[in-house]
Formats: sequence, C-alpha cells, structure tokens
Amino acid sequence: MKIDLEQRILAANDELAAVNRARFAEAGVFVLDLMASPGAGKTSTILATIAALRDRYSIAVIEGDIASKVDAEKVRAHGIPAVQINTGGACHLESAMIRRAVDTLDLDALDLVIIENVGNLVCPSDFDLGEHAKVMILSVPEGHDKPYKYPNIFQVSEAVILNKYDTMSVFDFDEAEFRSVVASLNATVPIFPMSATKGDGVEPWAEWLAGRIEAMKAGVAS
Repeated sequence: MKIDLEQRILAANDELAAVNRARFAEAGVFVLDLMASPGAGKTSTILATIAALRDRYSIAVIEGDIASKVDAEKVRAHGIPAVQINTGGACHLESAMIRRAVDTLDLDALDLVIIENVGNLVCPSDFDLGEHAKVMILSVPEGHDKPYKYPNIFQVSEAVILNKYDTMSVFDFDEAEFRSVVASLNATVPIFPMSATKGDGVEPWAEWLAGRIEAMKAGVAS
C-alpha cells in the first residue's frame, strides 16, 4: 500500500511538472533545480552565479526552505527577484509549489530561474519540478564518501559543483576517489571545483550554465 501511495504522489507531481515545463518553454526561460545538503553553500553559489551571469541574462530565484525567508532576502538585496517557499516541514519542493511561485514572476521577462531546493540529499532528487536541469552541490567538509551514501542524487544531476574547494587541505577529502565514484554513477557529469564565497572557479560553471541556456533558447527558436 505504501508503494501505491508513493506512486500516486509522484504521478500527480509529474503531471504538474509537465505543465510547468510547457509554461517555461512558452516563456523561453531556463529553469535550474539546485540541490544540496544544509550548509553546502547553495545560496552563496546562487549569488556567485548571479554575479557571473547577470549582465547577460535576466535572472530570478525561487528559495525553498522548511521555514524562514533569510535566503530570499539575501538574493533580493542584490537586486534580483526572489520568491520564498516555506514547506512547513516537507523535505523537498514539489511541482505544485513551483507553479504557485512562478505565478508571482514575469516569466516572459526572464532568461533564467534558479530554484534552491530544500537542504536534503534524498527527497529532492525524486521530484520533477519541470526544470531543465538538476544540479547538486557537495562541499568539501561533507566528505568524499557522499556518492556511496546518496547515489541517486549524483545519478540524476547534470552537473556537480564541488564547493568550498579552498578548504581541501584542511579536510580528509580524497578528490580522486570522489571523482572515480561519481564517474561510476554518472559517467558524463561534469564536476566544477568552486569556492563560491571567494568567486574562485565560478567561471567554468557559469559558462556551462550559459551554454545550457543558449541551447534551450536555440531549441525554442527553431
């Protein structure tokens, strides 16, 4: 019975995700679902990405948290539209939440919407939001063994950001093993070492994202 209930929940979510995806396609806006555990640096990565791309693209952010509006306020302080979603205890965002959030945005005026999912390495990977790409952040202090423990999030991600890379010498992080395990789970996924708060390593990630945005726009135009 539990399996049937989960299947019904995911099926309903996927139907709404398809509606979201069609809406994003009509507006020509690229939507990124950014996933990570608490403290990995999601908001700092978003701010670094905004700094790298805001001269090229119009950007908005949807912030997902169990409670509070702190992260949305940080984004707004940089002049970027931000919508806060408080899940009230749920460990992930769902497509219905995203549908309501984008109702408050002028999608036709945007090129990129970044969704900061709830801090969790399990649930967010199972829920389609209508996004064009799921990307995950792992911070060096979390350890190189996370792909062993949470393989699914690495399998569904189209890119992996290795954040707080400047702390590598402080922690017992085996980068070679990390890259090897990630490759065994997702052979084509690029890994972007980054120190988001310092701005180091942001450019390669930003260019990858820009390439995805341009490819989407070219597809819409054709």
